[in-house]
Amino acid sequence: MRAAVMGSPIAHSLSPCLHRAAYAAMGLAGWSFEAIECDEAALPETLRRLRPVRGENPAGGARADGVPSGGSPSGGAPSDGADGGDAWAGLSLTMPLKRAVLPLLDTVTEPVTEVGGANTVVFRDGGAHGYNTDVHGVRQALAEAGVPAPGSATVLGGGATAASALAALRGLGLRSATLLVRDPARATETTEAAERLGVALAVETFDKLDAALGVDLVVSTLPGGAADAYADALAGVPALFDVVYSPWPTRAASAVRAAGGTVVGGFAMLLHQAVRQVELMTGRTDVPVEAMRAAGEAEILRRTTRTDRPS
Repeated sequence: MRAAVMGSPIAHSLSPCLHRAAYAAMGLAGWSFEAIECDEAALPETLRRLRPVRGENPAGGARADGVPSGGSPSGGAPSDGADGGDAWAGLSLTMPLKRAVLPLLDTVTEPVTEVGGANTVVFRDGGAHGYNTDVHGVRQALAEAGVPAPGSATVLGGGATAASALAALRGLGLRSATLLVRDPARATETTEAAERLGVALAVETFDKLDAALGVDLVVSTLPGGAADAYADALAGVPALFDVVYSPWPTRAASAVRAAGGTVVGGFAMLLHQAVRQVELMTGRTDVPVEAMRAAGEAEILRRTTRTDRPS
């Protein structure tokens, strides 16, 4: 069986490391996971080529409602991965494909509809079925760090990950939040997601940052290093969830931690959304979280050491 992460740029992705570690620990010797460079223009043709023949259910996989189907009597996929050969089980999607993929999918789950983005595709019965595991990843990362359900929150950035963060926070009981973006006109999809989620959203620009930090939790969905410009202002917040995982810690995360705040890093989110992806693609629930965690942490350390090595 084959699976992959797709997006652009993709060379930096940690997903191959995480998924391969899961396959090894689960005894899925016939499974492989790769990284595919793919932009929005190439997505329709790429997805068409990877679809299974109608009637196939190569991975066991999951039904459109997220319940495992096929595979072993307990709902899992074949333990040795032999059945299906080079057939495609599914895809992990990163930017800029999470929203672009929606019109190309045959079915989507409710979280996909709510946030307006899918980060996971499972191939089944000749179709491509969309899921969002980012919401699960955010929830699990916060729980793992012991962050209590926030009564108030500010989200930095207005992309697909921001919408997933809002969905996760809504699941924890949050009913209103502030969204800080550079250009409110470009945050329309996220504000529409907030409406579907029932979250009252106040959209502000970054010149209003100081006034938006009197909250229980700040979630930064900004790309690597972008939140560092606001590190001094962020230092006083009780809790920061920074979705960046490399390089880590970010300056913003270090500032919050030094001031005694709680910091949640992006690796925890990446790990737990990947765990759910493996469940969906294989149809199994015995996914080795700690084996995936160890592999991911080792790879981040390897990359950091290589970067720090004098030239």
